[in-house]
Amino acid sequence: MDKVDTQGMYKIYDSWPEIARESYEAYHELVDFHDIDHIVFAGMGGSGAIGDLFASILSKSDIHVSLIKGYLLPKTADKKTLVVTTSVSGNTSETLTVLDSAAKLDCKLIAFSSGGKMEDKCKKNQIIFRKIPLVHSPRTSFVSFTYSILKTLNSVLPIKKNDIVESLDELDIMKKQIFSHNLSDSNPAINLASWISGIPIIYYPHGLQSTATRFKSSLQENAKTHAIIEDVIEACHNGIVSWEKPSVVQPVLLQGKDDYIKTKERFDIIKEFFTKRDIDFKEIHSVSGNILTKTISLIYMLDYATIYKAVLSKTDPSPVLPIDYIKSRI
Repeated sequence: MDKVDTQGMYKIYDSWPEIARESYEAYHELVDFHDIDHIVFAGMGGSGAIGDLFASILSKSDIHVSLIKGYLLPKTADKKTLVVTTSVSGNTSETLTVLDSAAKLDCKLIAFSSGGKMEDKCKKNQIIFRKIPLVHSPRTSFVSFTYSILKTLNSVLPIKKNDIVESLDELDIMKKQIFSHNLSDSNPAINLASWISGIPIIYYPHGLQSTATRFKSSLQENAKTHAIIEDVIEACHNGIVSWEKPSVVQPVLLQGKDDYIKTKERFDIIKEFFTKRDIDFKEIHSVSGNILTKTISLIYMLDYATIYKAVLSKTDPSPVLPIDYIKSRI
């Protein structure tokens, strides 16, 4: 692993539970926003994945959530809107544009980054800003930013401290199964990485969309392989037809412990369909617990699987040269 993963990304994943707990337990100056009925999360890449997770957490609340992965704020942003801009590097052009736009409106605004242009803009324009250290890369900084934001926005987010503690405990449990000191057949992340030989298509229920999106992105960035995601219900109305022909695509069925009964039924039918046609598929199940526990533990296992996939294919997971090329051209 050291030979292929030259920057030691796997070592950061080994430490994710400790990084998450330290980030949550560290001192954070809390922010108390009132009278909010709309939260906008703006961010790209690894930073955008943080917004995806918070959208899942808020999915059963009465707060409307918008995810912005681009340059434009929704026109519905007003004085009851909280705009949360996240750029781990602090230099993401799309998110900086959203920050500038939000600063001109009568909405509430807070920014999170490790510094960069975002910190400078916030200081200059007296925007509420919280600095969170970069841990290796934006991808691996996921838990440090997530748990720091959970603490900072405690008054806004409808998640109890017990639920957060439960999620931290589950990360500890998951680590023992998947970390680099367990390079055996009992490691589910290694098993998944070894199974993936073609292009994975990840079928997910609505509640686990953030997990599927993160898995796709991590496969693309870490393992440098193509990946596809599809909502399992929507796929039954279109995507399933593509399986009439042989394919190098491999189905991954991402399932939650408490999926809606009709969603469970749909997964059962799809598994029956694949079995009858001798299509090999992989099932991945969440643990029990609250929505944060389910998503964060799944993300941990699936992210580590992309590191193992990179190592097995002799691909260094850290460099992202095509992204660097595009940024150099912007």
